[in-house]
Amino acid sequence: MVNSMTGFGRSTVSNQKLTVHIEMKSVNHRFFESSIKSPRSLVSFEDKIKKLISQYIHRGRLEVYITVEGEAPVSQSFVVNWSLLDQYYQSLLQLNERFNLKNEIHLEQMLKLDEAFETIETPDVDQEVEQLVLTGVKQAVERLVNMRATEGLQLYQAMRELLENLMEEIKSIEQLVPEATKHYYEKIKRRVKELVSGHVEEDRLLTEVALFADKVDITEEVTRLKSHINQFTQTLTVNDPIGRKLDFIIQEMNREANTIGSKINHYGISEKVLEIKSLIEKLKEQVQNIE
Repeated sequence: MVNSMTGFGRSTVSNQKLTVHIEMKSVNHRFFESSIKSPRSLVSFEDKIKKLISQYIHRGRLEVYITVEGEAPVSQSFVVNWSLLDQYYQSLLQLNERFNLKNEIHLEQMLKLDEAFETIETPDVDQEVEQLVLTGVKQAVERLVNMRATEGLQLYQAMRELLENLMEEIKSIEQLVPEATKHYYEKIKRRVKELVSGHVEEDRLLTEVALFADKVDITEEVTRLKSHINQFTQTLTVNDPIGRKLDFIIQEMNREANTIGSKINHYGISEKVLEIKSLIEKLKEQVQNIE
């Protein structure tokens, strides 16, 4: 099954206290990468979010945005900076001594040092909030996956058409091979005649043609190219992520096409090879979008 690597998903979930909005988008990437931007209060279970997403997505760069509306429960703690208070107290004692003052140091004076006292609020993210966010993430990633599947179907149809065109071009090459062989035969015959002043032994000529034909024989390359196309077609029906495998098959197809082009020097076949390479390049562009 073909899945695109580009997609978008959005969800909104809420309870009596909070409303959570989740958006995620994915783009092409050789491997799987994810980036989550969320409030600090949700950082503690980002790993759970990533683990959930990885059950659905195996390739591509994914960006997740989570925003929260409402007041999340918080825990408060009162912190005293005793080191700062000690320094402040010692400074007051030194002032009295330095200027021969008789002022007593009272608690009210100490409390005026605002920097020494701090109330810290810690988000109290309970299991209910965690489950709410994970539910939203699941909804968003499922919608994203559905979009990737829809686009994947379009990619599948486009690639099947390209593969059919490839097969047609290969069949055309196979039909031109006898003509190319005859062309080589006549060419060698003329050159041999020139070397032996018009007289040539037919057996010798046939031997030379056979030797040369063996060097330019493209039967194996054509067979392998057709095999790669069939393998490519079969891979499109596999349910697992197939992008990397298709990319490898594309490389092998290119290799066979280049070998055919370098082996045989015939205008018609060369023209077909160029068309085949163009079709393979279009296939490669499509494969770059596949998970």
